[in-house]
Amino acid sequence: KDKIMTRYILRRLLAMPFLVLGVVTLAFLLTSVTKGDPLTAIVSDRQMNNPEVVAAAKAKWGLDRSLPERYIIYVGNLLQGDMGTSFITRRPVAQDVMYRLPATMELVIAAMIIGSVMGVSLGVLAAYFRNTVIDHAARVFALFGSSIPVFWMGLALLYLFSVHWGVLPGPGRIDARATLPPSVTGFLTIDTLLAGDVPLFFNALWHLILPAFVLGWTVAGTISRLVRANMLEILSREFIMTARAKGAGELRVVTRHALRNTMVPTLTVIGYSFAYLLTGAVLTETIFSWPGMGSYAVDAARGLDFPAIIGVTIVGGVIFLVTNLLTDIAYVVANPRVRLG
Repeated sequence: KDKIMTRYILRRLLAMPFLVLGVVTLAFLLTSVTKGDPLTAIVSDRQMNNPEVVAAAKAKWGLDRSLPERYIIYVGNLLQGDMGTSFITRRPVAQDVMYRLPATMELVIAAMIIGSVMGVSLGVLAAYFRNTVIDHAARVFALFGSSIPVFWMGLALLYLFSVHWGVLPGPGRIDARATLPPSVTGFLTIDTLLAGDVPLFFNALWHLILPAFVLGWTVAGTISRLVRANMLEILSREFIMTARAKGAGELRVVTRHALRNTMVPTLTVIGYSFAYLLTGAVLTETIFSWPGMGSYAVDAARGLDFPAIIGVTIVGGVIFLVTNLLTDIAYVVANPRVRLG
């Protein structure tokens, strides 16, 4: 089994560079055929009428070359770890991405923990107490999370908990007057602990709760519906009745026998949800002024910052591929009977 797993992982890793190249090619072509002119992000409106300035800008940023030339040059630079220079920030895109990515990762990991715990718990309760008040309440709560637009939910909860009741802080990763700790991992909750600043750790954790809950609630509904449907089917099987007949307690029956058999399809949803949130947390980051990849992508799209757009797409694609690989590996851990193709 270990040899099969090793060969499977190696095959996936060998195929990954070709998949990434496909993502790079598609992103490059899409940004190149857009009607927008990237010169508007480089040259001011007054200088656009100056042919010499426009020509110099095109030559500097390689916009005077043909599409195949630019593609070959970009792929060659990418192999050396160079994603190009942002039109807006004038910094290397790789540097911008590495600065922004930890903030998004911290938010999404917290959101997935909240969403997974909520989704699995609600699904189990709804299935075990089928057609009762608990079932209906769990389903309504999950339905709200998956159907209400994120921007409306975020603004509403931000107003209630931060402005009206004042129990949670406002936007941002930390208080405006607080001093950031030395950046080691980029995760504020970890960096504050590494710096030994416990009050600042709780400050960062307190700021993380609301945006992570908003983002996690959006996936909790999907997870809970899947868990409920699978739990209802599994709880009616013979091996569940056999376990009860042998005197197994209800908690053991639900967690060890029923819930474990629902984990393979549940892991699928959790894995795809994690990849989706990493690239789809734009609205949440915008509402809560979270300096992550989502807000960076929005700024890049507004300014037609093609290098930044392609860089964000590549990072999102790589994370999606890695997440799928880890999800497939988790299948085998959750259910050793799963065959690897």
